[in-house]
Amino acid sequence: MAVSRRKKTAFTLVELLVVIAILAILMGLLLPAVNSVRDSMRRMQCKNNLAQIGIAAQAHVAANGFFPTDGWGWWWTGDPDRGFTAGQPGGWIYNSLPYMGLNMIHDCGKGLSGASKNSGVAEGMSAVIPTFICPTRRKAIALPLVQGQNQQGCNSTPPPVVGKTDYAVNIGSNYFEGEGPTSSGCAATFPTCTSWYVNSEEGVSTQAVCALLDGNTNPTGAFNGVSCIMSQVSPGTIVDGLSNVFYAGEKYLDPVYYYDTGSGSSPADDASLLQGNDIDIARYVGGPAMRDTPSVDQYYTFGSAHAQGCHFVFCDGSVRLISYQINFATYQSLGVRNDGTLSEDY
Repeated sequence: MAVSRRKKTAFTLVELLVVIAILAILMGLLLPAVNSVRDSMRRMQCKNNLAQIGIAAQAHVAANGFFPTDGWGWWWTGDPDRGFTAGQPGGWIYNSLPYMGLNMIHDCGKGLSGASKNSGVAEGMSAVIPTFICPTRRKAIALPLVQGQNQQGCNSTPPPVVGKTDYAVNIGSNYFEGEGPTSSGCAATFPTCTSWYVNSEEGVSTQAVCALLDGNTNPTGAFNGVSCIMSQVSPGTIVDGLSNVFYAGEKYLDPVYYYDTGSGSSPADDASLLQGNDIDIARYVGGPAMRDTPSVDQYYTFGSAHAQGCHFVFCDGSVRLISYQINFATYQSLGVRNDGTLSEDY
């Protein structure tokens, strides 16, 4: 009787190499597509973050009649017992927290006094808020408070690590910065403080700072954005239209400092997101927005980690991606609330 034998089958070396080559080609085609989807999802999350920021701004306007003030300066952080007007030393992010459902952070230290209050305020500074971090740039984690160890203690006990922000409010085409009042006693005497430091003005009164910002006394260098030192900008003063003026956008940051551990820190990202007016939380349109570039630190401008452009939320709450190639004059007009220019082509 004949016996049937099953023929042995196996890949030859050549066939195996062909299969490997095909898989490598498929992986090469697939990985860019996967990375593109991931990048798109991160951009969408970043856009959503700014949408939430815009919603909070609208709620703040509805409750108070003006956009969030940006506080006093980098020696100060938010105070839960000082309301939302020019007497609030904390910046626009701090003033937005109750309108984002984050009262538990805003109210740290509320009702306390002295050292107990300073420690309570510091707890809020330590909080990490993912809404203020762009996922394309970095993870939402606490990072070192570099500047603030000796410069953010007027009304807090600075913690070693703090929450930070990848978004900044629009201060306009002229930048204003400084410690604010250099005396902690200003918290009790405001608005009759006489120890302000802003730009080149040092040891001046609250009234002198207001004159520096005011277009009537300082027409060429006046504050013309949406949030600044002691500002209370109402929708009616945004004469170019809410849909034509930036409220806030992504801030430029040198990638070297994304996860800075304290050495050689960028002054654009060295303090708490709850502090008063400073380049950490406020930017201007005096220079173009640009993509994050290693070893290039543009302290005062907007920018992002995205290849396509920079996201902005406008004063009407809409969020748009602005190309880095936008005409600079058009871009700058979008950052000024009262230049009489309506920019539709961008």
